[in-house]
Amino acid sequence: MYTFIIALIALVVGFLTYGTLVEKVFCIDTKADTPAVSKQDGVDYVPLPAWRIFLIQFLNIAGLGPIFGAIMGIFYGPSAFLWIVLGTIFAGGVHDYLSGMMSLRKGGVSLPEIVGSELGMGVRQFMRLLSLVLLILLTTTFLSGPASLLHGLVESVSFKWWVLIIFGYYILATLLPVDKIIGQLYPLFGGVLLFMGIGIACVMLGGHASEMPELTDGLQNRQHNGLPLFPMMFVSIACGAISGFHGTQSPLMARCVTSERQGRWIFYGAMVAEGILALIWAAAAGTFFADPEQGLYGIDGLQAFAAAHSGENIAALVVDRVSRSWLGVVGGILAIIGVIAAPVTSGDTALRSARLIVADFLHLEQKTVWKRLAISLPLFALVFGMTYVNFDVVWRYFSWTNQTLAVFTLWAGTVFLYRQEHAQPAAGPRCGYLMAMVPAVFMTMVSASYILIAPEGMHLPAEYRWAGYLTAAAVTLVCVVLFGVWTRRYAKR
Repeated sequence: MYTFIIALIALVVGFLTYGTLVEKVFCIDTKADTPAVSKQDGVDYVPLPAWRIFLIQFLNIAGLGPIFGAIMGIFYGPSAFLWIVLGTIFAGGVHDYLSGMMSLRKGGVSLPEIVGSELGMGVRQFMRLLSLVLLILLTTTFLSGPASLLHGLVESVSFKWWVLIIFGYYILATLLPVDKIIGQLYPLFGGVLLFMGIGIACVMLGGHASEMPELTDGLQNRQHNGLPLFPMMFVSIACGAISGFHGTQSPLMARCVTSERQGRWIFYGAMVAEGILALIWAAAAGTFFADPEQGLYGIDGLQAFAAAHSGENIAALVVDRVSRSWLGVVGGILAIIGVIAAPVTSGDTALRSARLIVADFLHLEQKTVWKRLAISLPLFALVFGMTYVNFDVVWRYFSWTNQTLAVFTLWAGTVFLYRQEHAQPAAGPRCGYLMAMVPAVFMTMVSASYILIAPEGMHLPAEYRWAGYLTAAAVTLVCVVLFGVWTRRYAKR
């Protein structure tokens, strides 16, 4: 219980202190017109109330990520709590804030244009491709997954029909103005997701506090699949710590923000809310399956449950068991909403982001319906075609692509802050760019080592993992050296 409470307090304090420091380093301009005002088009650039944007941003970046990822992450042990807290405060919050605020400063442009403006045309082109691949993979995942679950609940409707129904909704949400479906329904679903998490936390603290995992249990790897804690856990828990997908979503809301002062609450704040949700579900998964009579405590009980249901979607089963047992009928309804509605609402905003990325690349305005269709139809065809690819194959490559996207976003944020600091030396704290550079270096090491060690990558055997870590360290060092060379040249210019 003490670990959970301390971690919860740390996240709130992190938002109030470190979040404020990040805002100070960024040097907000409360008098500047935002894109929602200067470029208002009634479709994507639409001013919305701050509370509504916060809930939309929270739902956009959350989906199933902080639930499923946290549940799978706690298999590695209580060290998952540390990553959720430290990752959210020092990496994810910074990443989301910078991606949203840089977009706002640059006229509401999409992530590839943000990164490209800081890291060059070559990286811009690579980010355009990487972002579209990520968003198509994610949309496909969040189309097939809910369709499969709905087919299980209503077997009279085939899987293909559920795919078509959800896909039809995706088309509407992608093409209609942001304040019609997304602006009306998403604050409601975002509130439900938060309420569900708060309910789980209250029951857990009220009757199961003594069974909760603690850091004093040890930080060693508790996973039984033979894979190392680093970098695997740091990719398993992406949403809830740091996720590159968030960088594609923040520009959507940057086009609706009416003041730069709202940025910390919307972008950094939504990330902290997601971290809290991930913390709750990691603790719940590590607590619920404790069985003292059989000598199973905390995570050991979860491991035994997973072994008994090998081949099934463990995270979905955990959500169902915990919600129904601890919250009753209401919990069952919330579980359905959380496992089905949440990914659907992330899938459609992913597709909307893809449309805007292509529109920015082609410099094609989106106020006209036929121009939105011209971009969207090929994307629809790609996503629909991907539903015939094995789900496991799609998901495993999404994980690495996701964190690699975060790496480039953080390096772009590092360059942006460095340039700003030298353009306005008296405006903010010195060396503020380190707030982006430190997590950029760490995530470069994570992403590079993951592709070498993970089963979906090169899958180096245990005895050769040292070579994977050494190679990843070399890649990371090269990035640091390149940044150092660039700063020297920039200083001379």
